Amino acid sequence: MRKSPQQARSRDMVERIVGAGREVLVASGYDAFSTNRVAAAAGVSPGSLYQYFPDKAAILDVVIDRYWSEVAENVAASLADRIGDLGPAMVRDTADALVGALEADPVVLRVVAEELPIGRNRDRRAALERRVRELATTLLAARPESSSRPSPAVAAWVVVLAVENLALRWVLDQPPAVSRDQLLDEMVALVGGYLSA
Repeated sequence: MRKSPQQARSRDMVERIVGAGREVLVASGYDAFSTNRVAAAAGVSPGSLYQYFPDKAAILDVVIDRYWSEVAENVAASLADRIGDLGPAMVRDTADALVGALEADPVVLRVVAEELPIGRNRDRRAALERRVRELATTLLAARPESSSRPSPAVAAWVVVLAVENLALRWVLDQPPAVSRDQLLDEMVALVGGYLSA
């Protein structure tokens, strides 16, 4: 942001701009996203928008950061709530939290995953993966049984990327042959089979 809003009225205007940015991104897609459309949707002048955001990229950054933060919070909370539980229920609950977080706004997910240039999204997605992977590494390191896996960090990397990509593709593709429950069952089987191999 160009400057930080100090007064409540300014903070409200910035929130309206960010909310309008999300709406415009969903309604028009990345290619049609513009500061003029965002300003109109927010009910502010372009000059007011430019007081806080130097360009459309700055608005997109905030919208995308907030989206991934919401997803990360849901998944991290699910993992953190189950630190002592290492069984299939924990895997299913965590996978369910991820699918639910991605399902919460599938239109934004589609724009973020399929329309944004890779560079605009890579770091944010990597931050989410890193956060979840760190929690998963901690959980795997605490497993009482021995594992043939080279390290909890490697196992966490494989598990997090597999589950994340399955959840992402399921939400975006909506395959008719795979129900949500079936997806979660298969994720549990995949993770359980991998970790016990």
